[in-house]
Amino acid sequence: MIASPPFWPGPLHLSGNGIDRQLHCRVLQSPLAGVSDRIFRSLVRRWAPDALLFTEMVNATGLELGHGRSKLDDLAGESGPIAVQLFDHRPAAMAEAARRAEACGAFLIDINMGCPVPKISRKGGGSGLIRDPELAARIVATVAGAVNIPVTVKTRLGWCGSSADPVSFALGLQNAGARALTLHGRTREQGFKGQADWAAIAAVKRALTIPLIANGDVSSPEEALRCLAVTGADGVMVGRGTMGAPWLVGRIDAALRSLPVPPIPDAGQRLALAGEQLEALLEARGDRGLLIARKHLGWTCQGFAGAAELRHALMRAGTPHETRELLAMASERIRENGP
Repeated sequence: MIASPPFWPGPLHLSGNGIDRQLHCRVLQSPLAGVSDRIFRSLVRRWAPDALLFTEMVNATGLELGHGRSKLDDLAGESGPIAVQLFDHRPAAMAEAARRAEACGAFLIDINMGCPVPKISRKGGGSGLIRDPELAARIVATVAGAVNIPVTVKTRLGWCGSSADPVSFALGLQNAGARALTLHGRTREQGFKGQADWAAIAAVKRALTIPLIANGDVSSPEEALRCLAVTGADGVMVGRGTMGAPWLVGRIDAALRSLPVPPIPDAGQRLALAGEQLEALLEARGDRGLLIARKHLGWTCQGFAGAAELRHALMRAGTPHETRELLAMASERIRENGP
């Protein structure tokens, strides 16, 4: 039971440069490098058919060189809205990448100004743009002028605690043409450590006229409702909490609408889901699919008797056949003995 007042205020409207969008779900699935591929998105869709989902981050320079184009393949062919998140420090490259994404069916363009990974931020991309507000605003303005669909930004409270000025930075992005902002409640220096500062998100929300989406430490329906109560945000974005739990977005969405929250899948259902994701990855990626599947199997196979031993064996399985056998034996034990 989730004891909280209802949140749902209706669809969220985002204006574009000719094409406006409506979000019929105020829970967004964060882009996750190496995770949020088409197969993962299809699983999230089962519980959240209307949620805005994202491709993995796309490097504008890489796209220019011919890399990462598969992330944009047939976006219009997927059910529900799919956004493309771009990162780079060159305005012209970002604009060209945005045009490509729009042509491939992107629902909107999101600019990453929050990734804390050093190899990205030290080159001026991701959270590195927080240290150069003028360049950040120029990138937003250039991308917004290049496409017809809305352009949004995902960022953090600042580069580090001593220099953080999230209100000024956010206002600069808004003035440059961002149509919504997702704000992670930590600085780049914090990474994912410590507790997200929802009060700081609330201060930014009060200063903006565009929608603000709160991000950070939202891994359950109860946390989502508390976050919205503290921040006054227009919605929430969930990220790492969905790894191995593609049902999370849908559960939060139901809570925000004051609808019955779907139950968390039991052990047998988790194992079936793990097997299904394995087969899909093998079909799509061949032998490499097993390597990709291992992390998903480790995240999904949690919370039941023998799960730790199963994960240990799955990480060492050398062939798809061996992996299938391990999942089948675990499913049989569950059927015989219960979770």
